[in-house]
Amino acid sequence: MSAQDRRAKLDRDHAALSIRRQCAMLGVARSGVYRRRQAANDNDLDLMRRIDELFLGWPFLGARRIVAMLAAERLWVNRKLVRRLMRLMGIVPLGPKPRTSKPGAGHKIFPYLLRNLVIDRPNQVWCADITYLPIGRGFLYLVAIMDWRSRAVLAWRVSNTLDTGFCISALEAALARFGKPEIFNTDQGSQFTSTEFTGVLAKAKIKISMDGKGRWMDNVFIERLWRSLKYQDVYIKGYADGTEVRAGVAQWMAFYNDQRPHQALDNRAPMEVWREAMIGALPPMAVDMMLALRPSLDDAIASPTYPQPQQQQKAA
Repeated sequence: MSAQDRRAKLDRDHAALSIRRQCAMLGVARSGVYRRRQAANDNDLDLMRRIDELFLGWPFLGARRIVAMLAAERLWVNRKLVRRLMRLMGIVPLGPKPRTSKPGAGHKIFPYLLRNLVIDRPNQVWCADITYLPIGRGFLYLVAIMDWRSRAVLAWRVSNTLDTGFCISALEAALARFGKPEIFNTDQGSQFTSTEFTGVLAKAKIKISMDGKGRWMDNVFIERLWRSLKYQDVYIKGYADGTEVRAGVAQWMAFYNDQRPHQALDNRAPMEVWREAMIGALPPMAVDMMLALRPSLDDAIASPTYPQPQQQQKAA
């Protein structure tokens, strides 16, 4: 177990055990627990939002190309800064690249099990992913668990750190409410390769599948969820803090699950499809990866240029 994972187990509000005692039991240094992450400055936060907008539209962009695109907008920043902010945001460009999206030390990598698999029923395959959410003068991270057949979001959690705990919390909530899938698919991020996360899946006798490096199509449905959430809600409303973003995301997720028509589901809402398929009211329907990708391909054809910033300003 990594030091980061051990720190994630700390309970700052524990009635019986002090932080000092918990650190001793978990074998972590108190300095790393008491030291809070330094807040990003306003220029960095503005730049992070713009990087996220570019990355949502063109997820194959690396730091070098993002620097060039920012320069075209008269935002003069260096590659080291962009690379550091991308690491802080937890985003990695798609495509072959050296030593990125590394699992934690000692974490096991599982094979990708979905290649050529016909996915035609709910609870056959679930997937999970993490994204960055800009808020006021800071940012948070959001994890979601999704059912592939119905595209329904089964659980989600927000955190101010990229620890394993909030991912496990979302997974356990989904399992408690919706049963369990046959296969669970994620990327190779350290949160999902951790022994704590994979241990929950193994205990439930769920097969574990992990994307190949640079294989952006391996988790395409949840990537499209992030794009919809940000462009239809987060960027429009500009949440000020964690309380606002949790309430806003909860409202949008409820709309997405229960009301928002989905083209790939014959304009039905995801949770409606999940419920009816589970009780046998809907016949099995195979997941068509190219149909899922079609809106993204259409967008790329119709929009030969990258998204424009809402404000032109010079980053320090």
